[in-house]
Amino acid sequence: MGNFYAEAVASGEKIFSIAPMLDWTDRHYRYLARLLSKRALLYTEMVVADAIIHGDRERLLGFDPSEHPVALQLGGSDPGKLTEAVRIASDFGYDEINLNVGCPSDRVQSGTFGACLMQTPDVVARAVAAMKMVSNVPVTVKCRIGVDEQDPEEALPGLVVPVLEAGADAVWVHARKAWLQGLSPKENRDIPPLDYDIVYRLKQRFPDVFIGINGGILTLDEARAHLAHVDGVMIGRAAYHNTSILGDVDAVLFGEEHEPLSREELLEAMTAYCARFVASGGKLSTVTRHMLGLFQGMPGARRYRQVLSTDAPKPGAGVEVLARAFEAMQPAALAG
Repeated sequence: MGNFYAEAVASGEKIFSIAPMLDWTDRHYRYLARLLSKRALLYTEMVVADAIIHGDRERLLGFDPSEHPVALQLGGSDPGKLTEAVRIASDFGYDEINLNVGCPSDRVQSGTFGACLMQTPDVVARAVAAMKMVSNVPVTVKCRIGVDEQDPEEALPGLVVPVLEAGADAVWVHARKAWLQGLSPKENRDIPPLDYDIVYRLKQRFPDVFIGINGGILTLDEARAHLAHVDGVMIGRAAYHNTSILGDVDAVLFGEEHEPLSREELLEAMTAYCARFVASGGKLSTVTRHMLGLFQGMPGARRYRQVLSTDAPKPGAGVEVLARAFEAMQPAALAG
């Protein structure tokens, strides 16, 4: 894809992305998301550099070719380890490498990375520079507007300036603070107030740099409104819990006229995918847990979720469970 971020800024083309989410944006969810939108940029869950260096690389990094464009999000703060992780990941063919500077979980705090790195911009800059030296795809950063008692008006540019000087190709900003002390990771997704304007001002300050926005965006209409101010918009939980909105992304945000998949086409594609996964020794529920939000708010959705939630986890469950679940939905559930 080349440096698609630079091309987007130069052409005015916008980017829509699904946010990296721990335990959610695994390869199975990404496969489903790609069936619904050809244009969405997909992200892995955060994968810690140490895990890539010492762990099962195929399990951690493998993905289906249909997922392109797909970005790998890395967690870590040691430039040497991050560089080694990038070298390893390059063989898998990701379209982007992203450094997590926003996750506030206990896990990242104990390792002093994620949102903790908002407090050490020089560390992030060194990491980005090192990653750039070995990456053949864009290297980007996803951050918060600040942490704890930091003043976002100082903390956000205080991170972004050295990161851009180090060569970062894009910055995605979750438009909230993270409170490392006093709030749980879940509370950090909702309680700190959103400040979209500070991200808009960041884009005005850096007109030639890709700046994307994330945080609290629930609908494609909201996404389109943000795209009047920034280069990209990233949706997280709304794209997971109400997955069907992805079927409208290409038309609503990019003006493409192809019809979204029908219920029958989606059932056929996911049945084939699940059959391959189960045949390889996987459990059906590993995939179907990501499908519960497919028909949110549509007639039959409650029964659909009930079948998947109850029957897919049973020992020996096969793809016939999908057929039973989809029977609960009206034929035109995803059409139009």
